Amino acid sequence: MKLHCLVEDAETATGAAQGGATVIQLRLKNLPTADVIERGRAIAEVARAARITFVVNDDVEAALALGADGVHLGRDDEGKDRARAASLLLGLSASDVGEALAGAEQGADYIGAGPVWATPSKRDAGEAIGLDGLAAICEAVRVPVVAIGGIDASNAADCMVAGAEGVAVIRAVSDAAAVRAAVDAAAR
Repeated sequence: MKLHCLVEDAETATGAAQGGATVIQLRLKNLPTADVIERGRAIAEVARAARITFVVNDDVEAALALGADGVHLGRDDEGKDRARAASLLLGLSASDVGEALAGAEQGADYIGAGPVWATPSKRDAGEAIGLDGLAAICEAVRVPVVAIGGIDASNAADCMVAGAEGVAVIRAVSDAAAVRAAVDAAAR
């Protein structure tokens, strides 16, 4: 199970790593690339020290400058071709089967599907797709699917049952160990 923890600072990244994160994703919305690079250096170091995959949200140039393993791009973000040319791990967002299929065709290494449930972390995320929408996306694509949106320890395992290979957490990052334990317990 992949546990993507979306973080904004090194302290949270450290907690995520200690809680069992397998991916640390730097999420700094609407900042210039130079600021993302500056603030991301310490987070990149945490990920490297913990030997955890490090992904930058929305900014290919920052991902390259930080030596990230990958980049996650939203539906409206540019840079897919640049990311592929640089051999970055490429995650793409999708909220329905059509977007997921398009993302897979564009070379996504994984699809971030959601929001599964309503989330205060991204108010413009659109309607929640629910477990049925998540399951439909998982069935439609051959690349791994990571569920995002409203996920915590009480529902993370449900995402795995629906077919996701991982979950992404923002609010629950401070409780990453509980999310990890809930999913591991359900897998037994």
